[in-house]
Amino acid sequence: MTSPTPAAVERATAEFERRHGRSPSLVVRAPGRVNLIGDHTDYNDGFVLPLALPYATAIAAESVAGTTVTVHSEGFGAQHFDLDDSPTDTDDWGRYLHGMASLLAADGHAVAAWSGTVATDIPAGAGLSSSAALEVAGGLTALAAGAGAEPDPSLWSTVAATGTRVENELLGLPSGIMDQLISAIAPADGALLIDCRDRSGRPVPIPADAWVVVLDTGTRRQLVDSEFAKRRADCALAAKLLGIDTLRDASLDDLDRLAGHPDGSDLLIARARHVLGENARTLAAAHALSEGDLVETGRLMSDSHRSLAVDYDVSSPALDAMVAVAQDGPGCFGARVTGGGFAGCAVALVAAVEVEAFCRHVESAYTAPPEQPATAPTALHPVRPAPGATVTVTVAGAGAGADTGA
Repeated sequence: MTSPTPAAVERATAEFERRHGRSPSLVVRAPGRVNLIGDHTDYNDGFVLPLALPYATAIAAESVAGTTVTVHSEGFGAQHFDLDDSPTDTDDWGRYLHGMASLLAADGHAVAAWSGTVATDIPAGAGLSSSAALEVAGGLTALAAGAGAEPDPSLWSTVAATGTRVENELLGLPSGIMDQLISAIAPADGALLIDCRDRSGRPVPIPADAWVVVLDTGTRRQLVDSEFAKRRADCALAAKLLGIDTLRDASLDDLDRLAGHPDGSDLLIARARHVLGENARTLAAAHALSEGDLVETGRLMSDSHRSLAVDYDVSSPALDAMVAVAQDGPGCFGARVTGGGFAGCAVALVAAVEVEAFCRHVESAYTAPPEQPATAPTALHPVRPAPGATVTVTVAGAGAGADTGA
């Protein structure tokens, strides 16, 4: 079994050629992600262990004179915005692109207007970071248009950080750095252990005898932004009561101190217990994977699910049902909810020789529960890790077809 080849680049390029009658001068690809372990730790300056998916968002484009960006997206229509205007004046998905260019320019980076087409293979709303992929792709496109060449590889992390700022400052979403960073700089053959405090990353190879299976329940999050904000606020309050900046600086022994504080409620203790335990599990899982210990990695993933469901309360009936079915499947080392939770996807680590049997088992055994019916097709995605973002520039003076990535 092989990973599916994303067609987003081909579709974006073909649509550009149809609209413009010529080939694009630059093509940018940024993948989605799935997180093996380490959820709701990123905004606590903790540790995460994501990998990039072989599903991507692609932009085929050319730089244009003036300050107006024109972009067409398959299935989502067209967007036009002026780089001299505020990104808050741009609605819908165009704000991601406008915000990236605007913030990069404000930080002194050369950007330019462009005209292009967007295509994506990342399932929207499934919690696989389609928005982060659009941000990374848009930022790299603006930089490539401004430079007339591939951006310096050192800027990949800058683009990721800018994507987080777009979500925090322009969209009001309390997200961390994980999604954008893995989309930008993912290693080609493994996961990336990210320290969200200093934004450093260490590649962690995934053994060839294991596959990752993304389990899309077909459910989608609705009206839960306030729940994310509550959990972030709970973590901030727990840290404040402990006299520290973030829960990254706490230890499990501090839970007793929190319990003894007049404002240390059971809810705050549970939230903190998840974050502290999840950081430890993530570091342990990275070590286990590095040692090729898939059994221990799977155990840690399943422990993570229990913590997310009980202490952090971000699972759901559909996710719990999918995880239970997956954990009983042939060759499954472990499974858990992945991403923000409440709906969307789970993830499983499965022996390579059992992937097909595992998928047949899940397809036959899983049904979305009546209390949380699916609103999109249930889907299974067996994958191996994919590389992070790439830029291909074919303009004069930049070697045709040259690839730059990190």
